[in-house]
Amino acid sequence: MDSAKLITCLVLLALGLPSSPLQAQADKWEEFKSYEGRFRVLVPGPMVQRVDSLETPIGTLAYHTFFYQPPKEEESTADNLLYLLSYCDYPEHTVHSDSAELLDEFFSATIEEAVESVHGELAYSDSQEYFGYPGRIWRIDYINGQAVIKTRAVVVGSRYYSLQTAMAKEKNLNPSANRFLDSLRLLE
Repeated sequence: MDSAKLITCLVLLALGLPSSPLQAQADKWEEFKSYEGRFRVLVPGPMVQRVDSLETPIGTLAYHTFFYQPPKEEESTADNLLYLLSYCDYPEHTVHSDSAELLDEFFSATIEEAVESVHGELAYSDSQEYFGYPGRIWRIDYINGQAVIKTRAVVVGSRYYSLQTAMAKEKNLNPSANRFLDSLRLLE
C-alpha cells in the first residue's frame, strides 16, 4: 500500500469515517455553507456530512462532521488527503467561550486525545483567537513521522468547531491547508 493511501486510511479509521474517496474536481475551490452549523468554509470539492452520537460523562452529544477527500486518481498529487470540519454543541454550563480556565483544560484534553487517537506526537500547539473567540492550533506528526494532521479549533458560545487537514509530511507546508484552515466564517 502506498504512503498516501495508508495515511488516508489511518486518518479515516481514527476519525471513524468511511475509507473510500469521493470523486470530484480538486482544482476548483467552492464555498460550502451549513446553516444548521452556522458556518461557511472554502473547500476544493464537495463535502459529505455525517452525524454521530457520542456518549460522554456529560450526556449524549451529536458530533457533526463534514469532509472532502480528493479522488483516488489525484491522491499522489493532492496537497492534502483529507479536509475535515466538525462541530459539537455542549450542554449549558459545561463548555463555553466565556470560561477561560475551563477552556484551557478542555483544549489540552482535546489535543491529548487527538494525539493518542492516531498514535502520534504533538509537534506544536498554540493559543489563537478566531474572530474574538478562544481557539487553538496544533500539529500532530504520526505514522512514524510520515504524515501530518493540522488542526484549528475554536469555541463559540457552547459550540466547538474543529478544522483539520491531513497530508504526507513532505507536503506539510502546502498553501491549500492554510486556505482551508483560515477560511472558516461564522454565519449569524
